[in-house]
Amino acid sequence: MTKRRLGRSELFIEPLVLGTNVVGWTADERTSFAIFDAYLSEGFNAIDTADSYSRWVPGNDSESEKIIGRWMQARGNRDKVLVFTKVGSDMGQGHRDLSAKWIEAEVEASLKRLQTDYIDLYQSHWPDPNTPQEETLRAHDRLVQAGKVRVIGTSNHDATLLTEALDISRREGLARYETLQNEFNLYSRDTFEGPVQDICVREQISGIHYFGLAAGFLTGKYRNAADAQKSPRGKGVVDKYLNPKGLRILAALDAVAARTGAVPSEIALAWVAAQPGVAAPIASATTVEQVKSLARATRLSLSAEDVAELNATG
Repeated sequence: MTKRRLGRSELFIEPLVLGTNVVGWTADERTSFAIFDAYLSEGFNAIDTADSYSRWVPGNDSESEKIIGRWMQARGNRDKVLVFTKVGSDMGQGHRDLSAKWIEAEVEASLKRLQTDYIDLYQSHWPDPNTPQEETLRAHDRLVQAGKVRVIGTSNHDATLLTEALDISRREGLARYETLQNEFNLYSRDTFEGPVQDICVREQISGIHYFGLAAGFLTGKYRNAADAQKSPRGKGVVDKYLNPKGLRILAALDAVAARTGAVPSEIALAWVAAQPGVAAPIASATTVEQVKSLARATRLSLSAEDVAELNATG
């Protein structure tokens, strides 16, 4: 594996970020600790979460950050982990929020839950149409200046918003977004490919993309309607992806698997990591075996023929 730099920052990661939206949901605390341990033992260091994970589960209150914090405290390994988290989701206030007031309050809550005094990468989770981007960027910049945040990034931004944010940071001398976290996978490509990707390549912004496996569809385990029973999110996966386009992608993954010996999920993640402007896909795991498979994906080198066949499915 070769470390990749995040934007123009001093942060370097291997080409895989561990997603933790499942932590406190389909992966309990004990399981999550084992997954985190396995991930680090494979040579990786970047764990992505958000203040809102996994509040959609009844009774949960930002369990993902809390469990990550307890794990780092128990292992004494804060210096070995790059912690990525996000701000801006509706946390009960009734709307997405990137106001300076909210960011300044919520970063303290995240620091407390994570049991740390700094966040390596702090990301704007969703665009907030009610807050000027300059206000958001000034709030982030103050956190960087205070040492509470090392680097900032954004998520779910289109080309217009990303360009505006970069222009503001350049003009005002503020910390700039060094990473972009959009949905990007073999099935859903238009939120990154095209103008957004061009900006990232030109401005040296690193894509760290979520849903690299399309909520599990690209693992190949959902191939007919009956497969919806295979997981809590199975019905949604089948309804969204099991169509002619999805089947075309699965066929291409099967063809590449036959040539490489890799499984579809490993191929799908390797494809994301091979795209220009991408530092790493984000992928979650609910078992240690899945972590091992994710690690294999980062070591898989796709041929030009493989990439071309996969590209053609879009």
